[in-house]
Amino acid sequence: MHVRGNIMLLLAAFIWGTTFVAQMVGMDGLGPFSYAAARYALGFLFLLGLWFVWQGPRRTAKQAGTYRPGWKAGLGAGCIMFLATSLQQVAMLYTTAGKTAFITALYIIFVPIGAAFLGNKIRWENWLGAVLALAGLYYLSIHGSVELSFGDVLVFVSALFWTAHILFIDRFACLVDPIELSTTQIGICTLGSVIFALLWETATVSAFTHAWFAIFYGGVMSAGVAFTLQIVGQKYAEPSQAAIIMSFEAVFGAVSSWLILGETMAPLQILGCLLMLTGMIVTQLGPVLSRVRRSA
Repeated sequence: MHVRGNIMLLLAAFIWGTTFVAQMVGMDGLGPFSYAAARYALGFLFLLGLWFVWQGPRRTAKQAGTYRPGWKAGLGAGCIMFLATSLQQVAMLYTTAGKTAFITALYIIFVPIGAAFLGNKIRWENWLGAVLALAGLYYLSIHGSVELSFGDVLVFVSALFWTAHILFIDRFACLVDPIELSTTQIGICTLGSVIFALLWETATVSAFTHAWFAIFYGGVMSAGVAFTLQIVGQKYAEPSQAAIIMSFEAVFGAVSSWLILGETMAPLQILGCLLMLTGMIVTQLGPVLSRVRRSA
């Protein structure tokens, strides 16, 4: 189960990382909230369909007495997630994508600190892995730029909300229906994005049509599939490990931008990817050593 959870989280990170390319293309003619409203609406419809398909296992869980609805938990997760994504989107008007990726992923450090305050024991390999991953993310994203802007402050606040989101999901992932939790949180993000888009942005039908694939990928794969994988994966992974694995979206984003958009990767970026990979491997040392000691 531990390995299965890590694979789910890594797959979610891959989808989020490749969605960065979709967002770059999709927002070519759309404002950030208009694009978010379209992708989240599509993701909500996909998850609603998945909820209907999942009626059999849900009925079995009800009969066994193990079913717990996820609607209320999804309201809390959705509010936190909407604040995190909105702050991040607005911040990108004032700062670079690289600095946004680095500051956002400060949750690598914030999550184990928050988990420790909540009573979770954080092992040495998690702290070491977090430091290695953060150093790797610096080389991958920053490229020597350390000046702070208004946008950087907004991204920092969004990182705190992403930390809260990861810890919130860790609290409820094992207790409630994951499809209902995911459906509700994406529904909240859809509603919030629609309201903000109507208040501050103007979009044409042709702009939405032009960005149809970016909306589809960002909606079905990122909002629908990846966030559901996060919820299910966090059932089996500790929050500090989950944070490091999910931060790999930065690596997948850089590699996909290189392959699809033709952006170059400098040697320091490659070093950053290797450091992040090392950090992720280090976090798995504890469980592996425990299994070795038990089998000895």
